[in-house]
Formats: sequence, C-alpha cells, structure tokens
Amino acid sequence: MRNRWTQCDLLDKSRVYYTTHETMPIVVLPNLTIPDEDLKFETGTASGPGGQNVNKVETRVTLLFDLEHSASVTASQRARLHEQLSTRISKDGILRVVSQKERSQSGNRRLVVERFIEILREALFVERKRRPTRATRGSVRRRLEQKKQRSDIKKGRSRRYGRDA
Repeated sequence: MRNRWTQCDLLDKSRVYYTTHETMPIVVLPNLTIPDEDLKFETGTASGPGGQNVNKVETRVTLLFDLEHSASVTASQRARLHEQLSTRISKDGILRVVSQKERSQSGNRRLVVERFIEILREALFVERKRRPTRATRGSVRRRLEQKKQRSDIKKGRSRRYGRDA
C-alpha cells in the first residue's frame, strides 16, 4: 500500500503512529464511512497539570485526516467540509483534531476519534430551508381581539373615558 502522508511525515517521524490495533471503519453518516487507513495518529506530551506523568508519557493524541486524498469522501462532501471547516484544515488539506484531556493515550485516542466524528457530522449537516407560512384567519382574529381588549383596559384607566375626578 502506498503511503499518502508524505507531507505530514516530514514533521517528526518518531512520533507518527499508524493504527496497528483492531482496524474498524468509522461510520460518520450512513453515506460516509472512513476506513481506519485514512487516519493517522500522532502522540506527544500533553500540557497542563499531571505531575511527572505529563513530562514522561506521550498522552496527547493528534488525529490527522487527509481530506484531499481520501477516497471515502465524495466531491460534494469535500467541498462542504472545506467550506465549514476552513479554519481547521491546513493548506495541504489535512484536518487536525487534538485531545489531551485524559491521562492515558488510549483514553485520548478514543476522545479524539469521537470528536472527529462529531466535527464531521456537524459540518456535513444541512439545515432544511424554512418554508414560509401565513398566519391562519382564526389566529389573526384572536390576536386582534386581544389587542382590542388590551386597548379597552388601557382606555379605561384614563380620565376621559373612565374615572372622572
């Protein structure tokens, strides 16, 4: 199998890990399934609290997805993802998702995959256009009656129509 990650691999080859455990495709939507081979995971040391664990163990996980060269994404999906995720996609067309919340690499790996699925689902979701409707004759009549009642109440408070002093 030919490696498609040539530009990313130039960064730091010691921290690049390909999926070697159980490979299962990721089902994002019924019409979009991403094979595990299209994802690349990098690990690094996380920042923040955690004591010696933070300095010694590479728990931060970065998921890299080459959107430009993935065969699982259709042209229309690719265009929509570029439009919606323009700030998250690099010039090379690589989507990067990072997780460092958990203290273990496996926990962060699970979280980063969940976040990746969530990001793609949100970006590919298309809201239905609102179909303009008219108010029913009854609702217009009720609204106008309530306005008339309210108007009468307020008129009754004035000296001219109600209480004479």
